[in-house]
Amino acid sequence: MRSRLWWLGILSAGMFLIAAIVPPIPQPQAYHQFADARYFFGIPNFCDVTSGVAFLFVGVAGLRFLLDPCGWGAAGAFVEPFERWPYLILFLSVAMACFGSGYYHLMPDNDRLMWDRLPIAIGITALLAATLNERINPKLGSRLLPVLVAIGTGTVVHWHWSEQRGIGNLNFYVFVQFYSLLAVILLAIFFRSRYTRGADIYVALALYGFAKLAELEDQEIYDLGHVISGHTAKHLLAAAGVYCILHMLGKREPLPKKLERPEARVARLS
Repeated sequence: MRSRLWWLGILSAGMFLIAAIVPPIPQPQAYHQFADARYFFGIPNFCDVTSGVAFLFVGVAGLRFLLDPCGWGAAGAFVEPFERWPYLILFLSVAMACFGSGYYHLMPDNDRLMWDRLPIAIGITALLAATLNERINPKLGSRLLPVLVAIGTGTVVHWHWSEQRGIGNLNFYVFVQFYSLLAVILLAIFFRSRYTRGADIYVALALYGFAKLAELEDQEIYDLGHVISGHTAKHLLAAAGVYCILHMLGKREPLPKKLERPEARVARLS
């Protein structure tokens, strides 16, 4: 277990070093030109604006699940009560993404984009903290949660600050978003969860991957019939991915201790 953690730490440091030394990548202004600019009910970019409501629904559902133990049985989803904290931050950030995304898509520009990206960075780092709790040590992720969230927030603020100075630098934001998800995948592959339904995370991450692909094919998807654009599909797919996490929490149970790997029992007791 320790050797795998060392390799993960080395990979993390290497990826951060790459983000620090490669030339700064500014935000392309063409990014703000989305395929579906249709007005409905006096709202510009209607579908991109309103599709963010899916984030509000799943975020509120997740918060209700976590804060109402008598309702859906959230008490059975966690061995330790403090393990809820990363998920509380995750679902809160997802709910806030509705407002950040809607605000940005009403009039897309770099200043508004910061409010779209901020809840994304916070949610992804919170998911990483939850994964550390469940696959490495039940206290590790909770202890690192404030640090990880601060790093995610800092990368968005740094990007926005760099754009205002005319030297836009997306490097660290890209590093935190994509490397955090890569770390979640590696942790899921090499470390067994302390709960059942651990493989559900792959479905959630796959949906997020499809969401990013849809974002890249924004115009092409819209041209298929002018019904839905790739960016609108991105919002719906990403929200579906978060719902998979909520579904996982609602169905999972702690694994019997005899089924845990020896190194997991050592980590849990340390």
